[in-house]
Amino acid sequence: MKSFSLLPLAALASGLVIPDAETAQSLQLQDNKPASIWDSVPSREQLWTDAEELWTDAEERVQEIAGCAKHKLDNAIDAAYETAVKYDESFQTAFAGEDWLANTEEDEDLVDHPPHHGPPDHHRPHHPPHHGHGPPNQTVYELISKSKYTTKLAKLLDDYPDLVEQLNGTKANYTVFAPTDSAFENIPKHAPKPSKEELKKILTYHVSPEFYPAGRVLVTRTIPTALDAEFIKDVPQRLSTQVGLRGLTVNFYARIVAINIFGTNGVIHGIDSILLPPPKAVNIITSFPGEFSTLELALYKTGLFDAFNDTSKHNGGTLFAPSNFAWQRLGPKINAFLFSQHGLKYLKALILYHAADDITLYSDALYKTEEATSFPDHRIPKGLYHIDLPTGLEGKHLSVDIGRYGRLITIKINGFTRVVVSDGIAADGVVHVIPNVLIPPKEPGAAPLVADDTLTVEELKQALAPLVDETETSSFDWEL
Repeated sequence: MKSFSLLPLAALASGLVIPDAETAQSLQLQDNKPASIWDSVPSREQLWTDAEELWTDAEERVQEIAGCAKHKLDNAIDAAYETAVKYDESFQTAFAGEDWLANTEEDEDLVDHPPHHGPPDHHRPHHPPHHGHGPPNQTVYELISKSKYTTKLAKLLDDYPDLVEQLNGTKANYTVFAPTDSAFENIPKHAPKPSKEELKKILTYHVSPEFYPAGRVLVTRTIPTALDAEFIKDVPQRLSTQVGLRGLTVNFYARIVAINIFGTNGVIHGIDSILLPPPKAVNIITSFPGEFSTLELALYKTGLFDAFNDTSKHNGGTLFAPSNFAWQRLGPKINAFLFSQHGLKYLKALILYHAADDITLYSDALYKTEEATSFPDHRIPKGLYHIDLPTGLEGKHLSVDIGRYGRLITIKINGFTRVVVSDGIAADGVVHVIPNVLIPPKEPGAAPLVADDTLTVEELKQALAPLVDETETSSFDWEL
């Protein structure tokens, strides 16, 4: 709104600075020369009269420009509002019924109604669309098995009677992210065929035991699934959602192409790719060399790659991963020192400061090993939340502040560094991407050093020196 109030001022400036042709013409001298110099000097009264006329002309010009600008602005706001309304309507009714189901009148009735059976769920939409003529009368499995767009998914599910029983049951209001038949065409022909056990894990990862209609998916960053995390005890493997140019996506690559197909025991959303259970965090780092090649090199040179990859002694974890750009900001001198034989012990301490073991902190959920959280279902409450994460360095913590208001979430570390990409779901924790390398403060509560090319090698060594000996004898065995 502040920018709107500046438009009249901009119009005023243009009216005063650029006079119109009539005003400019009135300022020109007459061609005939005066009889004397005094004849060309107007009287005081004439000066005031001319000034008043000029000001009146300018004021009228300003009002005309401001009126035109306001008219254009009003039209732009109206157009933007209409576009937003149309987008919202199209989102809420996307792929409503007859395209997803079997094009029958009975199927059409099932599309936009929430389930009426199973345990109560206060997260149901308050105002669901009303395109059908009655409540749903088929389970989510029955909807999948009878749809001409999910024949391949239905065939796979039929090989697992326990999954069929689950999706036919009423123990919960399930959410199924159902790959369409076209999603299976994206599988490379040379890809190895998964075992029956692996395939069951993949199918289970598409199901959430909680009810997530489209509106709730839109405002949620991570969603628990029916698949148990392989390397995090008693924790459901989560998936993440994003909103971008491709629309609403799951795990950064699967686009939601159909929403809110309601059954008696849950809801189905169609996706255009198959969701694969995530790899370990270190494998995520190695999969994106364009973003993390420097961090990968640091893990190998310090011997921490194997330590982070060992999942035998730890239960979950959080890794704040500096991007290649973050390392570049340190400048060539510090990078040359850290990756030299003399700087590796400092580099090791630096990497350990970015990792927290036994605590898995998503942007909207928290899992601890040592103690249970006080949050229902481990969800971080809305508003502001603060936590001190213990790191791989003894006695050194990361101060993490999360501001959560629906989908709008900010994560700030040590009061300075903001997470730029959150919720990289891993099999053994979570990865958050940061644009700065984190440097431990010299004293508790002290301001952190700025990790850019103004930092000197000596300043970095002084900050890390008390921690270096510890890394040389530490048996750090965090699983990431």
